[in-house]
Amino acid sequence: MLRVGTSAATTLPALGGALRSARSAMLLPGAPGDDAPVRVNDSGDVTSAVQLLSAVPDHLRSVFVDLVLGRLIEHDARYNSQLVATLTAFLDCGGSWVRTAEQTHLHLNTVRYRIARVEELTLRDLSDTADRADLFLALRLR
Repeated sequence: MLRVGTSAATTLPALGGALRSARSAMLLPGAPGDDAPVRVNDSGDVTSAVQLLSAVPDHLRSVFVDLVLGRLIEHDARYNSQLVATLTAFLDCGGSWVRTAEQTHLHLNTVRYRIARVEELTLRDLSDTADRADLFLALRLR
């Protein structure tokens, strides 16, 4: 199946946001059982947090990502620690230690250690919904 996303008409300075909007539109799910080859959502409805944040100016997105993930990204670059990848897998697995270990082919204790390091470096608590949302959104905005 070929998927195509479009955005509203825009100006050159807002092109980055339009591109993100088109990518978000491309990923919108259809209704259950909807296998139509073409789906149009031209109502301007925002259906996800990532889609909503695609309208945020690039410089604010960069500042947010840097503030939330900067120390983690630097640590990965310096030590090749794979903390960002582990965090991504952990969040994609709904915070399940076991599923994260299975998906990443890591020992369960390694996953626990890495997530503890993520919490230390980001000053975020992954058992807190707001902190988890911040980390999730920062990862998606990278």
